[in-house]
Amino acid sequence: MSTTDADREHAADSHDLIRVRGARENNLRDVSLDIPKRRLTVFTGVSGSGKSSLVFGTVAAESQRLINETYSAFLQGMMPTVGRPEVDMLEGITTAIMVDQEPMGANPRSTVGTATDVNALLRIVFSRLAEPHIGGPKAFAFNIPSVSGAGAITVERGSQKKERKTFSITGGMCPRCEGMGKVSDLDLTELYDENLSIKDGAITVPGYNKGGWNVRLYGGLEFFPGDTPIKEFTDQQLLDFLYMEPVRVKVEGINMTFEGLIPRIQKSMLTKDREAMQSHVREFVDRAVTFQACPQCHGTRLAEGARTATIDGVSIADACAMQITDLAQWVRSLDYPSVKPLLDGLTDTLDSFVRIGLGYLSLDRPASTLSGGESQRAKMIRHLGSPLTDVTYVFDEPTIGLHPHDIRHMNELLLELRDKGNTVLVVEHKPETIAIADHVVDLGPGAGTDGGTICFEGTVHELRGSDTNTGRHFDDQIALKEPLRTPTGRLEIRGASSHNLDNVNVDIPLGVLTVITGVAGSGKSSLVHGSLPDNQDIVSIDQSAIRGSRRSNPATYTGLLDSVRKTFAKVNGEKPALFSPNSEGACPTCKGAGVIYTDLGMMEGVTSTCDDCEGKRFQPAVLEFEVDGQNISDVFSMSVVEALNYFSDGDARTPAALKILERLADVGLGYVKVGQPLTTLSGGERQRLKLATRMGEKGGIYILDEPTTGLHLADVERLLSMLDRLVDSGKSVIVVEHHQAVMAHADCIIDLGPGAGHDGGRIVFEGTPADLVAGKSTLTGQYLAEYVGA
Repeated sequence: MSTTDADREHAADSHDLIRVRGARENNLRDVSLDIPKRRLTVFTGVSGSGKSSLVFGTVAAESQRLINETYSAFLQGMMPTVGRPEVDMLEGITTAIMVDQEPMGANPRSTVGTATDVNALLRIVFSRLAEPHIGGPKAFAFNIPSVSGAGAITVERGSQKKERKTFSITGGMCPRCEGMGKVSDLDLTELYDENLSIKDGAITVPGYNKGGWNVRLYGGLEFFPGDTPIKEFTDQQLLDFLYMEPVRVKVEGINMTFEGLIPRIQKSMLTKDREAMQSHVREFVDRAVTFQACPQCHGTRLAEGARTATIDGVSIADACAMQITDLAQWVRSLDYPSVKPLLDGLTDTLDSFVRIGLGYLSLDRPASTLSGGESQRAKMIRHLGSPLTDVTYVFDEPTIGLHPHDIRHMNELLLELRDKGNTVLVVEHKPETIAIADHVVDLGPGAGTDGGTICFEGTVHELRGSDTNTGRHFDDQIALKEPLRTPTGRLEIRGASSHNLDNVNVDIPLGVLTVITGVAGSGKSSLVHGSLPDNQDIVSIDQSAIRGSRRSNPATYTGLLDSVRKTFAKVNGEKPALFSPNSEGACPTCKGAGVIYTDLGMMEGVTSTCDDCEGKRFQPAVLEFEVDGQNISDVFSMSVVEALNYFSDGDARTPAALKILERLADVGLGYVKVGQPLTTLSGGERQRLKLATRMGEKGGIYILDEPTTGLHLADVERLLSMLDRLVDSGKSVIVVEHHQAVMAHADCIIDLGPGAGHDGGRIVFEGTPADLVAGKSTLTGQYLAEYVGA
């Protein structure tokens, strides 16, 4: 068969293009496009428009799935499962490396050093150079325990006897805390009220209700009196009550096992997955369990040998505790020709941290404490020096958490990856990063069911002239606000020294919108989250991940479901529990999940719609009950905006539901379905969901940490309007933010710096945005002046 010119042209195109045809993942509406290879393509559009569904859920997911299929079934069983995306055709895809905002792992053993493999290099250096010599690299690893039992074992085979020697494998794990750096203890004041007797309800642990079996067990024993206040126990009685070993006893004629309260709590509660606990049990555990630095290793996680072996007087614990900028300088100063290539490689890796804006971190920083933006940048480290080419790198808003000054460095790194011959795909909202794109794909026009289509493809210049949502707002500039509000009071911070703060004294004005600025790592979050006095009037909304399983959704998380259930119960004369997918009304087959999860062992698991309820989550009888023509499943399928219209009229009118839905719409989540699983929401969407929920709490002072995360240019103005309404209603709003539009709209700016880590932690400016722009004395002032055209 001869090859036609059309065939050759198509083959040439496939070498230079990623061809997508008929993509329907999530809200994508039969999307087809060509993405140029070895170019930087930025995907824009409002939150929920389908950017991540196209880039991550379709292109990157199919690449990963095809690569996984090249491995054996055994190995595939150990890999993350990736389903086949809804797409008719994908051609020209290459190996995709996804660098997303997902946390680097909640494993408490994971640190910045272990998660980025820098600790592995450092351990080799210390195993070669440290004095006294204590062994190989594993001797400096806090995740490898010491294995005792060195000696000889005699093995008999018939009439022959052979002696086999075994050797101890000594790791660097502290035996006291098992490499955790912390030890836990129980706060006894949270376990019992010493002024009461056990029979009168002294035990304050969940499940130990007065008159219940647990209390009858503890109150009917001979080891200590059940009707005497605990403070009157003898030392032995208190010891038995708290720590007694398991023993068989007979209580009220029933044979039972008794053990002390503390080991019983440890077995019944502290060994369970926190997320599997009921909320009241989780709250108790959070109150009762206290953590402190391990008294043996002083929080370093390391055994004595690893702590005492040094290079030029510096131990590996000292090195891991250094700010990375300082560590890089120390490694560069080491003059040991025998390991020069190793030291050069370590120096290059540490310099990459500095280039990417993470030089203020230390290697012993727990990975779980990094923000989404910090996690994403840390994941970039291993790729910056990679010799791989013709790879597709996929980034999810890499500028999150970055000061405008740091965004320029990030842009340089993205272009560097492209110039190595790679395809770089970036989901982004910041105009500074959109501006460097070779190609722009704008999705929309709206979000959810109003999105999922390609509104524009072309250059940045062409985007500016297009009549799309992104094009119209691309060059938006918020003018400095006039007039400014007058403060009604002040919130005093004195001698703040949390993390890198340098004994900071500052008065945060109340009754106005105050913006805290500064480069990443300058101390902003430490100031507002770690230095403010305990005050019940403060509602603090940080960047910690919201908790919830795949059964959780906006309706359950915000409390909207409670109002909905009561409405359906009242109108139909039934019990509220009947209208909950987690209670009596749930479909018995899928337990109210709407889907069936099938584990196929070593093969990829399968998620399928429940055949019995057809994904509606409820028993058929429950769906016969309606309010204003809609059943409870219909409500779960509504978007926030649709639910707002539904609950604002007729029998469904519910003030409590309306307040929750209005807050969700205010933070830009009007397109999200009220029954959409939390696991399908992006990081920015989850943050705004938390913001909408916490706004319902009573408090006079609101602290928001980067609320523009994940917001499109068009949505920023809506956020500013919401902040104005909060302040105008009498609230004080304090915002940690990098977005220049929010800075320009502030009544007061407090700028931290001048740098990050130990180069920051000081107040470099306090005053109005106009004064900051006029002085241009700080990095923030210079970039804000450029933004407003001053």
